[in-house]
Formats: sequence, C-alpha cells, structure tokens
Amino acid sequence: MNKILITGGAGFIGSHLALQLIEKGFKIRVLDTLSEQIHGPNPEETSPLYKSILNKVEFIKGTVTSAEDWENALKDQDAVVHFAAETGTGQSMYEVERYTNVNIQGTALLLDILTNKPHQIKKVVIASSRSIYGEGKYISETLGEVYPSHRNDVDMKGGNFEVTYPGAGKLKLVATDESSKIHPSSVYGITKQVQEQLVLNVCGAIGVAAVAFRYQNVYGPGQSLTNPYTGILSIFSNRIRAKQKINIFEDGLESRDFVFIDDVVAATIAGLTKDDGNNQVFNVGTGVATTVIQVADALMKNFGIEVPYEVSGMYRIGDIRHNFADITRLQNILGVTPKVTFDEGIARFVAWVQQQNVTENNYENSLREMQSKGLLK
Repeated sequence: MNKILITGGAGFIGSHLALQLIEKGFKIRVLDTLSEQIHGPNPEETSPLYKSILNKVEFIKGTVTSAEDWENALKDQDAVVHFAAETGTGQSMYEVERYTNVNIQGTALLLDILTNKPHQIKKVVIASSRSIYGEGKYISETLGEVYPSHRNDVDMKGGNFEVTYPGAGKLKLVATDESSKIHPSSVYGITKQVQEQLVLNVCGAIGVAAVAFRYQNVYGPGQSLTNPYTGILSIFSNRIRAKQKINIFEDGLESRDFVFIDDVVAATIAGLTKDDGNNQVFNVGTGVATTVIQVADALMKNFGIEVPYEVSGMYRIGDIRHNFADITRLQNILGVTPKVTFDEGIARFVAWVQQQNVTENNYENSLREMQSKGLLK
C-alpha cells in the first residue's frame, strides 16, 4: 500500500499523520471540509494545520456526507484512514442530526461504495474513541468487575459526583480494556460506536482489512485553540494566557487519559502498515489517569502564570467521571508503547501555545448555549 486517503486529513491528528506518512514515502490524498469550528474563519488563508500540509498532499475540499466526494477521493487509493467526524461530546447532545449525519451516514457512504463499486482499497483504519465505553471499568470487593451506569442528575446536583453500583460497596477504578462493556453516555460516543461496528462488520464481509483505534484524550501542538467544544487543555490555556479565572467542573477530581499526538500517530501508522492488527480494535492511551485539577496545575506551572480557579460543582449531562486505557493489546500486538509522559507532553504543548496568537474561542458562548438547553448545570 502506497497511496493513502486520509479523511479529515487537515485536522489535528490527520495532518500530523499525513506529514509522518509522507516522510516514510507514502503518497497522501486528503479529503477535508475545512470546518470553521475547527480551523477558524477563512481556513484556506489562516489555518496553520491546513497550511502545514499544503502542497505536500493532494487536497480535495469536500465532505464525507457526499457520495460524489467520496468516489472522487477513493479513486486509485490503496487504504483509507477515516478521521473526518464531528467531535464535541457536549455539543453532540443538542446537534444530534449533524453528528449522526457526518459520523454515521458519512461512514455508511464509504462502506456502500466499497461494497457496490470497483475500488482497490485494501485496508480501512477507523478513528473510534474512548467515549464508546461511557464510564470506565471498576472492581467491587463483593461483586468483582462492574460497569456503573451513567450518573444521575439528582446525585450530581447534590455534589455527589463519583459513580456507584447497586450492592457493590466501595469501587476501585481500573484500566478499561477492549473487552470492557460498551455503554456510551453521549450522542458522540454512540456515533463512534456505530462507526467502529459498521467498519469492522462490513469490511470483514467484503474482504477489506479493518483496524479500529479507540483514542483517549489526544493533545499536543497543533490542536485547535479556538474550538470551545473539545479539549480542556485548549480552554484552560486560553484562560491562563488571558489571566482569567478557570472554571473547573464537578469537584475537579474527574480524570482522563491524556495521550500525546506523536504517540497517537505512531500507533496509527503501526495499524496501517502491519497486518498483525487487522480486524481488531485497540485502545490508544497512556494507561495513566490524570485529574482536571492536575491538568490546571500543570498548565499554570509551565506557563509560569498563576490564575485563580473555581471548583464550581457545575456539570455537563453526558460527561463521564473516569476512564483510562489498558494498552496491553496495543503493546503486545502492534508493538507500540507511548513514549511521551504527561509532564513532557504538557511542556511541549505549552511551548507551542506560547508561539500562537491569543484568539477568541467562544468559550463563554458555548457554556451559555449548553445551559440554555439544560445540558450544563
């Protein structure tokens, strides 16, 4: 395989992947709509991510919701890495049609073409997400392995943010492996689950290899600093640089697995180029849980700027409490172990942010929007 189509290839992960594959001698075609929410206004003039791949890839401006754009992009390609998607967990809860149309219907169009029309695609790599798990995996001394349901509004309104499970007693958080229960708590998570299952099912039926990556919270140089719907690292960084107070939701002890962009690209390339991972799913993370307060403290330390933060008790409907990845399968089958620690990654991220212009990211507007719909309380 030498000719690779990357949908969403002008985005954060896609552009980094494209540049790494080019260095390895691959010919890259990108299909991307250059969404203003991700790239800002006038993206062809101002988007650093788009400019980073300009004249290095064959670029097609188009959308995965168009069968014609798909057919043009797929011509003469050997493999597809399908990143194009709407990605805001909170936003997905009230823009349901847009998220399902782009994420599910867009993927269905790809598979319909692969099933019914001539092509030379040998492999499809699909970007799944840790969001398909919903809450993470826990161990109860009395019940063993349990998967708590989504938290209810009454508990969170009373400041009780930790998950519970009937009859389980005290719960111990453990790493979520690929065989863990899938019970997404957001529209975004549901769409990623369906994407993954569609690709693995249909590709398996038609003899095309497929690999699904369940990415944890990906961060690093190049991520959008203007999109208020994805990424506390960007939101907090903008607030710190502007010397504005940070609003920390819940009690600040909710945790995520933050994985650096270089490690995500390395895992994706391994899945693309090695046959060992064909027709399988892989977690991509670090296996380390980091709390939101730890994120805020690490950012302020690296910026050298102290700002007040308020642990407000606010919460979003659809947010999970904890999740971090078991990466044993990624290590054993694809031979990939993440190399960048959170401390090193944050330092590299902050160094990059300090070179960027301070921009308006509509964060306050996004909060008001969610509050007006009863999704932020």
